Amino acid sequence: MLILIETPAGFALFQVANTKALNKIDNIYDYLQNEKQAKKLVTPFAFQQFKDTQEALVATSKLINGKIPKKLSKFLEKNVISQEIQDQIAVQDKKLAKQLQEQLGLSCIQTPVTEQLFRGIRSQLTNLIEGLSESELKNMTLGLAHGLSRYKLKFSTEKVDTMIIQAIALLDDLDKEINNYMMRLREWFGWHFPELGKIITDNLIYAKVVKAIGMRIKTSSTDLSGILPDNLEADVKQAAEVSFGTEITVEDEKFILCLADQVIELTDYRSQLSEYLKNRMQAIAPNLTTMVGELVGARLISHAGSLVNLAKYPASTVQILGAEKALFKAIRTKHNTPKYGLIFQASLVGSAPAKLKGKVSRTLAAKTALCIRYDALGEGQDAEFGITNKSFLEKRVHQLEEGVNYRDVKAPQRGKAKPIQSQTQYQEEADFQPQGAGWMQKFQKGEDKRQATQEIVQRTQQKKVKQQ
Repeated sequence: MLILIETPAGFALFQVANTKALNKIDNIYDYLQNEKQAKKLVTPFAFQQFKDTQEALVATSKLINGKIPKKLSKFLEKNVISQEIQDQIAVQDKKLAKQLQEQLGLSCIQTPVTEQLFRGIRSQLTNLIEGLSESELKNMTLGLAHGLSRYKLKFSTEKVDTMIIQAIALLDDLDKEINNYMMRLREWFGWHFPELGKIITDNLIYAKVVKAIGMRIKTSSTDLSGILPDNLEADVKQAAEVSFGTEITVEDEKFILCLADQVIELTDYRSQLSEYLKNRMQAIAPNLTTMVGELVGARLISHAGSLVNLAKYPASTVQILGAEKALFKAIRTKHNTPKYGLIFQASLVGSAPAKLKGKVSRTLAAKTALCIRYDALGEGQDAEFGITNKSFLEKRVHQLEEGVNYRDVKAPQRGKAKPIQSQTQYQEEADFQPQGAGWMQKFQKGEDKRQATQEIVQRTQQKKVKQQ
C-alpha cells in the first residue's frame, strides 16, 4: 500500500510493505512516534520538492479547489503509472481521491487506519525524508501560509463587499449601544432634572443640552441658542426654576457629563459611518441601492455573505431572506409561509397598503434580483437599470392601488355562442359541431353496436323459449 502526503515542501509517497502488521497495532499514531519503529513500518517511496513558494502556492490553491495540480499528476505518472504499480494509494482528501480515480484511474482508499498513518507520518516527516530539516520545513510552512493568506485577501478585495458587511454590522451595533447609553443618560439625569426629558425628545439634542448646562442651577445662566430654538430654550429655563428633581454632587455631574460626551461622539461616528456605507453601496451596487436603499441592500449582502452569493439566489429567496425561522416554522406547522423578510424595510413595501404588501414585495424581489445580478456580474457602473425598474415598480404599485390591470390593457372579451332562431334545433350537422365531435361519433357507433348485440341476444332467447 502506498501513502500520498501533500506537504509544504512537496509531494511524497510512502510505502507500507506489511499491511497485515497494521491490524496488530492498537494505536498506530503512538507507535509511529518512535523513529525506529516508524522507519521499519513506513519507507519513503518517492519525493518531489517544490522549487519555490510560488509553485507551492499554485499547487495548494488547486488542491483546495478539489483539482489535481500538474506537478502532482506528473509525479504520480512517473512513479506509479509508468511503473505499472497496482498497489492501492491512501489519500487523505476525499475530493482529491475522487479526482485521482476518475482522471488517472488510480485505486484510492480511505480508512480509519490510514487516518492514523497520515497523522503519524506527518509527525515524522523530517526523519523519514532525507535532506529535509525541521527548520527548512518550518520556513516553507510559514511562507506558504503567508502566501495563501495574501492570495485569499487579494481575491477578497476585488469584491469590496467585505467592507459593506463589516460596516452594516458595526452600524447595527452602534444603534444598540447609543440606545442603551441614551436610556441610561435620560434615567440618570432625569433624577436631577425630570422635566427636561419631556421638553426635548431628540436624543442628540438632549445629550448636548445636558453637556451644556450640567447642574440644573446653571440653566438660567447658560446660553442654549446654538442648540435649541428660542421657544424651547425659554421652556427649559422656566422648567429648571420650578423643577422637583433631586440634587446631585459635583462628582455625579462629572460622570453624567462623561456619559453625555460618549453619546455625542458615538452619534457623530454613526453619522460618518452611515455616509461611508452609502458611498460604498453606490460604488459597488448602485442598482440595488436605487431599488431598496443602502441599508436594506447592505443587510441583504451581509445576510448572503457576499454580493456574488446574493446574485445566485432566485427572486423567491431574496423576497424571504431574513425570515428563515418564520418560514421553517410555517412549513413545520403547516401554516401560511411569510411573504417578506428583510425586503419589508424597503420604502416601496413599507408605504404600500397592508393588503398589497405581499404583491409589492414579490414584484420588488423579482426586480431586485435582476439588479443584484447586474451589479455583481455586469460591467456597468451606473444606476440606470435600477432607476428604470424602480419607475416601473412605482407605476405598478399605483396600478394596484387603483385596481388597474397589470399591463394597463383591457382584457379580451370572450365570445358567446348564439342559439339558432329556428324551432328545429341542430337539424343539420353543420349547425353545431361540439369540441371533440370525432370522439362522440366513435362513442355513438359503439352504443349502436351494443344495442344491436342486445337485440340479437333477446331474439335468440325468444327462439329458445318457443322451441321448448
